Amino acid sequence: MRRDAQAIVLLLVGGGLIRLAWTGDYLNYVKPYALWLILPAGVILVAVAAITAWSVWRAKEGADEHDDGHGHGEPKVAWLLLVPVVGMLLVAPDALGSYEAERTGSAIGAEEGRSSYPELPDGEDPVPLPLLDYAARAIFDEGRSLEGHRIELRGFILYSGDEPQLARMVVSCCAADARPVKIGLEGALPAGLEPDQWVEIIGVYSPRQGRDEINGALVPYIEVESITGIATPDNEYQ
Repeated sequence: MRRDAQAIVLLLVGGGLIRLAWTGDYLNYVKPYALWLILPAGVILVAVAAITAWSVWRAKEGADEHDDGHGHGEPKVAWLLLVPVVGMLLVAPDALGSYEAERTGSAIGAEEGRSSYPELPDGEDPVPLPLLDYAARAIFDEGRSLEGHRIELRGFILYSGDEPQLARMVVSCCAADARPVKIGLEGALPAGLEPDQWVEIIGVYSPRQGRDEINGALVPYIEVESITGIATPDNEYQ
């Protein structure tokens, strides 16, 4: 590929990375700390594109363009490399949701149980917990650290058969390794819960447990007191 084409590709890739960082869409792919890798990388690529374009312009200023064996007869199919780059600039895929979660085994199956968990604060009511923390306490601590507390959980709705569950995708590094944590819902549930609907649930620990149909991992439950619809968070992953 000619150097002027290389400059265009570098500019588009770098601009795409800067756009993802500026809009926050990078959170659909990686964890928040990756911002400090994505933004500098985008700036460097844009700078390299500018330097490359400048050198090409200077070379053309100095002499007429002749066939030097580096660009003549270049296959036009090489320009297809721009297609995914332009796609990244124009369309940012949404974060993974219920469709992927319903087809992926619960992440709690990969967690190692601990012998003890820190006590929850007595001054908070309800106590907000990440889904993974609630699930680990409910399964590996048998709910001992959850009893006597009202718990607040936030996530999106998915369905296991006809039964609604609360879920959130957990990432170790990026969306490629995302796996869901699933919480069963017990009690009087409102009708019309939709997949991918984000909700806040307040409830208390339930000793009931089920099994994930995908990987057989234990699925803990929560006794629901209230379910409230909420806006989709900026960072949908946990």
